[in-house]
Amino acid sequence: MMNLNFGIELETVGLDHAGLARAIQGALGGTVDDRHRVIDGKGRTWCVVHDGSLEGAFSGEVVSPVLAYEDIDDLQQVVRALRHAGARAHASAGIHIHVSHPDLDAGAIGRLLKMVHKQEELIHHALGIREQRLQRYCKPVDAEVLRRIEAARPKSAEDLKAAWYGSRNARVCRYDCSRYRGVNLNSWFYRKTIEFRYFESTLHAGEVKAYVQFVLALVQAAMKAKAASSKRREFQPASARYDFRVFLLRLGLIGPEFKTARMHLMKRLEGSAAWKHGRPEAKPAPEAAP
Repeated sequence: MMNLNFGIELETVGLDHAGLARAIQGALGGTVDDRHRVIDGKGRTWCVVHDGSLEGAFSGEVVSPVLAYEDIDDLQQVVRALRHAGARAHASAGIHIHVSHPDLDAGAIGRLLKMVHKQEELIHHALGIREQRLQRYCKPVDAEVLRRIEAARPKSAEDLKAAWYGSRNARVCRYDCSRYRGVNLNSWFYRKTIEFRYFESTLHAGEVKAYVQFVLALVQAAMKAKAASSKRREFQPASARYDFRVFLLRLGLIGPEFKTARMHLMKRLEGSAAWKHGRPEAKPAPEAAP
């Protein structure tokens, strides 16, 4: 997962475009042009743009450059700088994360959709996604798309395109309505990135890092797997924290590097992380012989 590239879109309110650009510059250095693009100290371009889902002049979307795993610290610096400058999360806003790699092919993407579909209800609860966003901006995996993928077992981009759009002759455009899925493959056909749209707006640097690590782990697991099941996992509230911890560990989010990620990703779930059915009662000590 540390060889995957990613990019992120952070929707915010509370600051205008100029204020957002100055905050990024303050975190990473560099220069700002008259279009609120920040060329940081490493030569990367961060853009501040308008987002149609946000109203008013004091709002905007921060679009990162292509980042590598080692750039997560820089991303966290930007998130903290935005918050300290007065930017805020908002119920109408969200976070989108794009993932790419030259070896990410049709087979791996098909396995990714199956893996997500299997755990999707658990993922929804873990991320605390509001029903309004689930119904409009980050809908679940399309059952018909999944049926076509399982029937065709796509080996090429054209096979995958036919499964996603329902036709090999479909015209790919940036704003196709199919993009409003938690896992958006329209982005793959338009710009060669898998877009994850599940995440609620936040300017908590630890949460943002956890979300990035989660999607990188998902994509890496799909690339490594030889097969994947799409059978929907029944959501069990009482054991949700345990179930999601097991899922995260299977994705490779193990050890101190991912301790904070596991904490943020499990904190909304009920139950025990260590015991599926709750901590067993201690057995009474045997009575001493007379």
